[in-house]
Amino acid sequence: MKTYLIEIKLNKELKEVEVTAQETLLEILRNKLGAIDVKDGCGKGDCGACAVLLDGKAVNSCLTLALQANGKEVTTLRGIGNEKNPHPIQNSFVKHGAVQCGFCTAGMVVIAKAFLNQNQNPSRQEIREAISGNLCRCTGYEKIIDAIQNMALESKS
Repeated sequence: MKTYLIEIKLNKELKEVEVTAQETLLEILRNKLGAIDVKDGCGKGDCGACAVLLDGKAVNSCLTLALQANGKEVTTLRGIGNEKNPHPIQNSFVKHGAVQCGFCTAGMVVIAKAFLNQNQNPSRQEIREAISGNLCRCTGYEKIIDAIQNMALESKS
């Protein structure tokens, strides 16, 4: 099987990785680059757990071919913030109890970050629409919506 050497900037660090034409961005992030903060939920774009930022735009990494990321910047949850230096949106998720089991949280935070970069004053309905591609089985979404709305309000002050 033919392989290609691609270069991506993963969380601001330049990486080279050998991929096949069939490999998804999710597969190379988790299996070849060790980015286990990107969750493998459904593998078909239904759950949003694998969301990452590709040049600042939220994408489902399970639907994105690795070759499509060549020469681009990929930001995962750890690129947004980590345990030692959390992003305010991560703090808001914790503050509002929007992190019950944690499986959907990585994708939710990535989607929230991309959404708030585009809309700093969203309504609750706009937030619902923005996260509609992300499934959560634990929180009932209200705490997630509260966390995103609170982040938007705090960033205005």
